Amino acid sequence: MSRTPRVRTLLGLAAASVTVVALAACSSGAPASNDAAAENEYGLVKAGTLTVATEGTYRPFSFHDGGAGEVVGYDVEVAEAVAEKLGLEIEFQETQWDAIFAGLEAGRFDVIANQVSINPEREEQYLFSEAYTVSPGVIVVKEGDTSISGFGDLAGKTTAQSLTSNWYTLAQESGANVEAVEGWAQAVALLQQGRVDATINDKLTYLDDVKTNGQSGIEVAAETDDPSLSALAFTKDKTDLAAAVDAALAELRAEGVLAELGEKYFGEDVSE
Repeated sequence: MSRTPRVRTLLGLAAASVTVVALAACSSGAPASNDAAAENEYGLVKAGTLTVATEGTYRPFSFHDGGAGEVVGYDVEVAEAVAEKLGLEIEFQETQWDAIFAGLEAGRFDVIANQVSINPEREEQYLFSEAYTVSPGVIVVKEGDTSISGFGDLAGKTTAQSLTSNWYTLAQESGANVEAVEGWAQAVALLQQGRVDATINDKLTYLDDVKTNGQSGIEVAAETDDPSLSALAFTKDKTDLAAAVDAALAELRAEGVLAELGEKYFGEDVSE
C-alpha cells in the first residue's frame, strides 16, 4: 500500500489546524506573531539589514579597487564588522557627498559610513557613534629638515596648501607664506623639489600616501593637539541603533579588529 496519500492527509490536517488557530487568534484580538517587530528592533530601513550610505569614490575609505567590483575600504570594513556583531546583513548605497545627509534624513538608509567628522553643527542634527577614526593635523616636511618642529616655526616659512581647506587658514594663522596648490599630490611634489618648506594636512592623508608610495622623502614634523574625530552618523531617532553600534565598536576595539583594519589601510592603528 502506498503511504503517500496518508502523508498528504496529515499535512492537510496540520494546515487546517494552523488555520483554525490563526483564525482563533485573530478573533480574540491577539497578535499572530511578534517576529517582525523583534527582527526590526532598531527601526531599520529593511528588517535584518543594515543599510549604509557611502560614496564609493573616497579612497582608501570607500572605493572600488581598480574601478570595479564590490565597494571596499576602511570605512566599508568597519561597517561590515559592526553589522556582523549585530547579527545583521549589510547593504551599501553609494551616494554623492552632497546628497548623503539628505538621504539619511529621508530614511533611504540607516547610517552613513564615510569619514563623517564630528562637529558641533552636525551634533545638533544627528547622532554619532563613538569615533572609529582619530586623526590630528600634521606638518609634513622634507625628510631630515629639523628647522620646523612645531607650528610656531612656520612663521616666515612657505607652505603649500589648497585654498579651500582648513589647513590653509591654519598655515596663515601660524605666520606662513602660503603657495596655493590643487591638492596633496601637488603639495608633496613641491616639497620634494625644495620649492616649499612644508605642507599641513590630515595625518590620514599622509599615512595613506606613505602606505601607497613609501616614505618618498617626506616626514611628519609636528601634530595638532585637537584631532579630527570621524564616526558613523544616524538620525536623532535611531538611539537604540546608535547604542548597539557603540557596543559593537567597543568589542571590535577590545578584540583588536579596529587596530588591524588601521594597519591594513594606513600602516598603523588610527582608531584612537
